[in-house]
Amino acid sequence: MSANISFEFFPPQTAEGVTKLRAAREKLAQLGPEFFSVTYGAGGSTRERTLEVVYDIHREGHTVAPHLSCIGATQETTRELLQGYRDAGIKRIVALRGDLPSGMAQAGEFRYANELVEFIRKETGDWFHLEVAAYPEWHPQAKSPKDDLLAFKRKVDAGADSAITQFFFNFDAYAAFVDAARGMGIDTPIVPGIMPIGSFSKLARFADTCGAEIPRWLRKQFESYGDDAASIRALGLDVVTGLCEQLLATGAPSLHFYTLNQAELTTEIVTRLRA
Repeated sequence: MSANISFEFFPPQTAEGVTKLRAAREKLAQLGPEFFSVTYGAGGSTRERTLEVVYDIHREGHTVAPHLSCIGATQETTRELLQGYRDAGIKRIVALRGDLPSGMAQAGEFRYANELVEFIRKETGDWFHLEVAAYPEWHPQAKSPKDDLLAFKRKVDAGADSAITQFFFNFDAYAAFVDAARGMGIDTPIVPGIMPIGSFSKLARFADTCGAEIPRWLRKQFESYGDDAASIRALGLDVVTGLCEQLLATGAPSLHFYTLNQAELTTEIVTRLRA
């Protein structure tokens, strides 16, 4: 496997979490990722912790791509963040709409990710490589597949350089989404998001939240294992590695791993792919 890889982290909430993430990062860095991304909590709720992790990774000499979301953001706060990243020499951003946290009534000055992308381009020109989100199985709030594709096209037209998808396990969903995007004249690289499977219960919660489909045969197989963690892990590794192999064999430009701040499963999958 010669394709690029990248890894996503979330900002830890405790000192112990910070230590564990640093250890995971050191291990994953040995795999030579193109970049590390760092998530931004709903409504910017993890802003300070996100910044700490972003600047830690940057000081370690790695390429880092902080997430930046619309929800709760103003032009002024966004401008300040962008200036800070520029001053530090950070050149990559993942621009997202983000989720409206419970209790927050106002979305902020940016309603959609394309507006955020447009603002970043207006403020900073071509300084940043901008990633946006894509949804092979359609955004949960999209009215139709066509509406979802049009929303994606607006982000690309606003200046996105590439896209990272929500995780999925159905290869055909990714292939169909890419074909549909190409049919609309979108030639931006669309990088598949990969979710290693360590716990079926956690996976099911994530999938229900974001609208990703766990194929029935896979769900039933996991359910049949009950609390057999070793069997769940083994099946998860086989399924995800096989999906990655199929994606790369059919031209996926890169792989982006949602690590959940863990190194072991992602390292095992990448090692298998490179064997």
